[in-house]
Amino acid sequence: MIWRFGLFDSTFTPLATTHWALLTVLCLPLLMGLLAALFPPKRAWPVLLASAPIVAAGLMLLFAFNDAGLLRWQWAVADIQLSLRLNGLSVLLLLTTQWIGVAAALYTPGYLRLSDPGPMARWLWPLMGTLISALSLMWLATDLLTLYVALELMGLAAVGMLLLSGKAAALKAGMRYLLLALVGSLTYLLGVALILGHWGRLDLQGLAEIIEPGPVAWFAAALVGAGLALKAALFPLHAWLSPVHENAWTPVSALHAGLVIKASLFMLVLLWSILLPDAFYAPRVIAWLGMLAIVWGGLLAWRTDSLKTLVASSTVAQLGYLMVIFPLLLGADVAPLPRALAWEGFWLQLMGHAFAKAAMFMAAGNLILATGESTLKGLAGTSRRLPLSLLVFGIASITLMGLPPSAGFTAKWLLFEAMIITQQWWAVAALLVGTLLTAAYIFRMFRYSFDESAPRQRYQPLAPGMDLIALTLALAAFALGLFAHYPLGLMHGGGV
Repeated sequence: MIWRFGLFDSTFTPLATTHWALLTVLCLPLLMGLLAALFPPKRAWPVLLASAPIVAAGLMLLFAFNDAGLLRWQWAVADIQLSLRLNGLSVLLLLTTQWIGVAAALYTPGYLRLSDPGPMARWLWPLMGTLISALSLMWLATDLLTLYVALELMGLAAVGMLLLSGKAAALKAGMRYLLLALVGSLTYLLGVALILGHWGRLDLQGLAEIIEPGPVAWFAAALVGAGLALKAALFPLHAWLSPVHENAWTPVSALHAGLVIKASLFMLVLLWSILLPDAFYAPRVIAWLGMLAIVWGGLLAWRTDSLKTLVASSTVAQLGYLMVIFPLLLGADVAPLPRALAWEGFWLQLMGHAFAKAAMFMAAGNLILATGESTLKGLAGTSRRLPLSLLVFGIASITLMGLPPSAGFTAKWLLFEAMIITQQWWAVAALLVGTLLTAAYIFRMFRYSFDESAPRQRYQPLAPGMDLIALTLALAAFALGLFAHYPLGLMHGGGV
C-alpha cells in the first residue's frame, strides 16, 4: 500500500515553477500570519488578498501533478538529503487544508470584532499561519524527522491558539492539552529512536524496503501508534477533546476539528503501512475500539446540553468510523478490490468530515455569539432569527449522517461495499448504529431550536459573511460527494 502515499521513485524532474509554488505553500502562510500580527486585519478583504497567492500555488501544484504524476523535490544541504513529494492523496489534503484554512482566516476578523477577545488576539494570526504551514509540510514529508518537525509545529500552534483567550478554563484545558501532546510526542520519538537504532535510517521509502515483521517493528508501531492516537483523540484517548473545544474560539475549533486531529490520523495510517503492512491483531484492536467510539461518542453527544460539547463528542464518534476501517486498510489477506474501496472511502470520509465539522463549529459559534447562550435549551426559538446558521448546521449534519448526496454518503457507500465483500458484518452494524445515533443528537438539537413557544430573545447581529463562509465549507462537503470521481481519480493518479 506504500505506493498509494507516493513513496516510490519518480523520473520526472519538477519544473522551476513548482519550486516557487512549493515555497509559497510552505512559507507564505507563516509570513502572512506574522504580517497580520503587526497589522491585524479588521475586515475580511485583506485576508482574501493575502490568501490568493497561497491558493493559486496550491492549484498550480494540482495542475502540475495532473500533467506529470508524482512530483518529488530533492536538495542536499550540508551532506543532508532533503526530500518532499506530492502525489494524489497529498495534493487533496493540501487543497483541503488551504480551503479550510482560508475559510477560518476569513471568518476570524468578524468573530474577533464581535467577541471582544482581548489584546492577545493579534497573535492568533501567526499561530494560524504556522499551523497551515506545518500541515502543508506534513502532507509532503518523506521521512520521520520532517514528519516530527511538522507534528510539533502543528501541536504547539494549536495549543497556543487555545491559550490566547486568557480565561481560566481555557488555560486549564490548554495546559492539559499541552501536557498530553508532549506525552504523545515523547512516545512518538521513542518509536522513531527505536527505528533509527535498529534499521539506521529515517526515510520512509527506504524503511518500507527493509523493515520486516518482528518484535522491533511491532514495538515501534505500538509506541508511534500510541503517541499519534493520543494526539488524534482516538478512543479511549479522547477525554481531552471536549474541554479543549468547549473553551476555544470558534475559528480555532474549526481548524482543530477539521485539520489537526486528521493530521495525526494520517501519520498513523502512513507509518503503520510501513511498520505493520500485513498485521492481523493491531488493526482489529483499532476496529473494535472504533466500534466503541461510535457508540460512546454518539451517546455523549445525545446526552449533553452544551452545543460545543455535542459537536466535539460527535468528532469522537466520527473518528470511530475511520477506526473501523483499519482491518481493510492494513489487515492481512484482504483482496485488492475491497482494499481499494476501503482506501477510497477512508480518505473521502476524512475529507468530507473535515469540511463538515469545520462548518458545524462555525455555525455553532455563530449561534452562541448571536444569542449569548451555549446550551441547547438556551437556543430555543433561534429558527426565527438565525435561519442561515441553522441551515449551515443542517447541511453539515447531512454529511455526518451520511445522507445523499454528501461526501459522507459516498464514502459510506464505498465502505459498506468493501465490508460486505469481506463479510465484516460487525463493521456494517457499527456504521448503521453510528448513523442512527448521529440522527438522534442532530434532531435533538433542532427540536430545541425550532421551539416556537420559546420567548423572544435579543440577538447580536453577526458580521457580514460569517454564515456564508461556513456555508461554503458545508457545500464543499456536498461537492465532494457529488463529484467524488475527481478526488478518487486523483488518489490513483500518482501510483499507476
